[in-house]
Amino acid sequence: MRNQTVLSRREWLENSMFAAAAASALPANFTWARESNAPSEILRVAVIGVNGQGGSHLSSLAKRPGCEVVAICDVDTEVGQKKGVDRIAKETGKSPKFYQDIRKLLEDKEVDAVSIAVPNHWHALAATWAMEAGKDVYVEKPVSHNVREGRILVETARRTGRICQTGTQCRSQKGTIDAIQWIHEGKIGEVKLARGLCYKPRGSIGARGSYQPPKSVDYDLWCGPAPKDPLTRQRLHYDWHWVWPTGNGDLGNQGIHQMDIARWGLNVNDIGKRVFGFGGRVGYVDAADTPNTEVCVHDYGNKTLLFEVRGLKTGDLKGAKVGVIFEGTEWYVVLTSYTSGSAFDTNGKKVMSFNGGGDHHGNWIKAVRSRKKEDLNADILEGHLSSALCHLGNISVRLGEQVEVGQIASRLDQLPASEATRETLARVLNHLGENKLGKDTMLSLGKNLAIDPVKEVFTGEGAAEANPYLFREYRKGFEILKG
Repeated sequence: MRNQTVLSRREWLENSMFAAAAASALPANFTWARESNAPSEILRVAVIGVNGQGGSHLSSLAKRPGCEVVAICDVDTEVGQKKGVDRIAKETGKSPKFYQDIRKLLEDKEVDAVSIAVPNHWHALAATWAMEAGKDVYVEKPVSHNVREGRILVETARRTGRICQTGTQCRSQKGTIDAIQWIHEGKIGEVKLARGLCYKPRGSIGARGSYQPPKSVDYDLWCGPAPKDPLTRQRLHYDWHWVWPTGNGDLGNQGIHQMDIARWGLNVNDIGKRVFGFGGRVGYVDAADTPNTEVCVHDYGNKTLLFEVRGLKTGDLKGAKVGVIFEGTEWYVVLTSYTSGSAFDTNGKKVMSFNGGGDHHGNWIKAVRSRKKEDLNADILEGHLSSALCHLGNISVRLGEQVEVGQIASRLDQLPASEATRETLARVLNHLGENKLGKDTMLSLGKNLAIDPVKEVFTGEGAAEANPYLFREYRKGFEILKG
């Protein structure tokens, strides 16, 4: 079938309504991947970004039967060589090619598929470019830096027929799969509330200043679609999570895993009807922008997804720090890791345990060989919807009014705040007090925004201010197709 192979360049240019835009976004001498992905062939994979999570990609792919890492791409030549090329050569006896520029990598006809672990602002652009080049894609979470480019990812995967897996590994873990199935079977009663927790201490990243990127980094390529602003933090790598042009805070870093599980368990398949949040960066002043204390409430009508981020020192909630709690009308389930969790009765007695890991890259490769997106545990659509929830929560908080935390409770009277939201605020107040922060601490009381879940835009009051945050301006040469 035609959608199971790559269209020739001539066919694609003639048939695709997006061809003109694609041609301007990719190099003039662009070439296309080979046609066949027969199960008997070795799958030739490139890993894009090998610092941090990219190392896990290499561990998963390097010695996998039927798979060969044939190329490494990283804007940091020192990282790419030492943590990528040299590592693979040592482990496999074969030295992969090295590329600093992803656009050059995507010209390589010997690469069938790419596994992407770059900073968030590059996720959607790298993945769409790769699919347009005929490559299948595994892209880390969150799959997007904003809501619209996430939908563009889905549209690109469907139009090109490429297989695109989201890096939310919990979707392939037996313990999580069994727990969600148990919930969906009604074993804890009706579930109207899911709580996502990201209680992960994060210290200061240092004072804002003027710093130079490492000499081994092509900073223009590193910035890519983001503004090429001067570096104002000490560490280029990783701390990009905590500034808005490149990151999404811990809501979009660690929290996306738990957001995805929470949405999955609630069995909701859009981005909701309303969003409201409050939060801020408190306890220290540094070069970061994103909240280290944040609460987001996603309203699905008869169901609610309530998410909480704590970056200061904290305890747990029902035994979970980084996890998800599903509150049923009879029992409740607490998932406390990527692979395990338990169900409890109303008295807190454990009644069921869930355990077991999985192979997320293996699931991706299975779908690449079958050419069936239905074989994916985390199809790009699932990644888009869950990533979008993180973006929506952040937008509400970013547009909010600075209010003393002690005054937020009275202001909730102006909003359709549930008992669960008020209870969460009370715990946040206690949490801040334990960290020596008083009720005069300032947080952003976010906008209460209505959403059209079909068009994936804000509507009504506040929409004109909020909708521009759903997309971004892209630097010349790093544009994403608008779909």
